Parts: sequence; structure tokens; C-alpha cells
Amino acid sequence: MSTTPEGTPNPEAPNPQLPIAQKIRLRYAKRGRLRFTSHRDFSRAFERAIRRSGVPIGFSSGYTPHPKISYANASPTGAASEAEFLEIGLTQVLDPADVARRLDEALPPGIDVVDAVVAGPGALADRLEASEWRIELPSADADEVSRAAEEYLAADVVEVERMTKRGLRMIDTRAAVESLRVHREDASDTPCAILTVVVRHHTPSVRPDDVLAGLRSRAGLELEGTPVATRVAQGPFDEQEGTVGDPLAIDRDAST
Repeated sequence: MSTTPEGTPNPEAPNPQLPIAQKIRLRYAKRGRLRFTSHRDFSRAFERAIRRSGVPIGFSSGYTPHPKISYANASPTGAASEAEFLEIGLTQVLDPADVARRLDEALPPGIDVVDAVVAGPGALADRLEASEWRIELPSADADEVSRAAEEYLAADVVEVERMTKRGLRMIDTRAAVESLRVHREDASDTPCAILTVVVRHHTPSVRPDDVLAGLRSRAGLELEGTPVATRVAQGPFDEQEGTVGDPLAIDRDAST
């Protein structure tokens, strides 16, 4: 005979579960070949890592309990990232650093947990206002990319086509782009232009490949190699500085 877990918020619900004692917010990275994992692939890998690590994850009640994991604004498939975020609900109070270590050890190399904090007030998703992207353009001429960026920024509207769940539609990429900066990197054997883009999170979202499509359609920029996009920051947007901040800073301040 099954027993109801003590302290469940709704003991009459099917499959009542233990209450959530702590919420932890994690920052993780997708690196190397793991950038090609889809959000669904990552979700499955993370749930397996939760089980292997023994972290006491909470579950929803009902006939099909689900682990208490909330994902926030995942990067598109094919893009690397140093700034992905999620929140988990635990049935025990633990040290966030220990949770991060255990999960990082259980995840495959290339998906790396880099930070963990106890969740403070407010919704994490509300803090993710903008992203900073680094886009490597192999064999591209930095002067030509700079010219295209200037023409792009001078435009009021730059529309590109994107295939969505509702079919092909036009989206304005220019409205979301706060800045475009270009420099040349000569450290490797194959010099490349580096495009740094700060993008506000509008609906529909504007992705790095949308910005590149806008540079092609508006300024005629042609690229030979395959661009590699990496999200280097994601969080609150500073209107005065034009920079992207750390969304977990509020949680750290609340815990001190």
C-alpha cells in the first residue's frame, strides 16, 4: 500500500509528491560539437544527468509526474553558448556549488555547468532581455563586413524570410539589433572577421543567422566559410551602456 509523502501541498492529487524545499538557478554552456544538440536533446540529457547525480529533484503531482525543471530562452540548434539558464526545484536544501559539481560530472563533455545560485525573488525569464553574440566569419574581409554592418545599422527596417511553424514569414531583424561591432582575428592559421552583435529579445526572436541574412539582403554581404555563432552573454540590458548583464546577480545579492 502506497503512502502519501509527508508535507505534500495537495495530498489528494494523483501521485502526490514531496514539496519543493529550494529552487536553484543554473548557468550552463554548450561547447564544441554539442552546439548541434537541439533543446529536446539537451532536455533528455539533463534529465538523465539529474538521475545519475542523485540530486533530489522535485516532481509535479498528477498521473504523469514531470521533474521540476524550467528552461529559459534556449539558444538555437547549431549555436554554441556560454550563457544558457534553467531553474530546478529540489526537495532538500543543498549547497548550490555542490549541485553544480554533481550535475557537471553527470553531463557529457561540452555541456558544462558553470554557475549555480539559490533562486531569489522574481522570474528568471523576465531578466533575459538581450543576448550578446560572437559570430566568427571564416575568410571574411573585416573591412567588407564593417561596410555591410554600417549599411545595416543605417536602415530603419531589414526584413528577412524565416520558416516558422505557421509557414514562411517576413521578420524585421533591425528592430532587435542594438549594436554591431566588427574586428579581425589573426591568431589562427585562417584569419577571420568577428562580428559582435547585441540583440534584444523581441517576438519573434532574432537569431544570429537572421542577422547574417539581413546583412546579405541589405548590404550584399557574401560569405565563403560557415559562420560559427556563440552566445557569450544573456541577461538584463543596460540602456545607457548598451551592454548585457548577469541575470543571476540579483540572486547572489539576495542570498548575502
